[in-house]
Amino acid sequence: MYGKGRIIPALLIFLGLMTFPLWYNAGFAHQAPKPEKPAEYKECVRPTQEMRTSHMVMLNQWRDDILREDGARKGVTADGTEYVRSLQNGCMHCHANKKKFCDTCHTYTAVKPYCWDCHLEPKEAM
Repeated sequence: MYGKGRIIPALLIFLGLMTFPLWYNAGFAHQAPKPEKPAEYKECVRPTQEMRTSHMVMLNQWRDDILREDGARKGVTADGTEYVRSLQNGCMHCHANKKKFCDTCHTYTAVKPYCWDCHLEPKEAM
């Protein structure tokens, strides 16, 4: 066979190049972002872990309930506190700084939410 002495080195180089991204960053996981929480509010409408993982599901459910069904804008937390089910009048009331709260996680996860396609993006105080 011709080139028998080059196959194994070529395979090793190929495997090295293909697995480079895996072993290059081994042990160097990036720290998760720590979004700025509102100072005057201590509790959200749902538990923290649920909000981290499925807040978009909740927002889509609010949208469907309000626009397509009964139009109920009032919600109640587990402890009985009433809140407004609204992105701008509910969520952004507590989390007023979009750049320091929303954008930190969305940039980290490379997600571009479509909230601001319909809603007015909040003006940030300089």
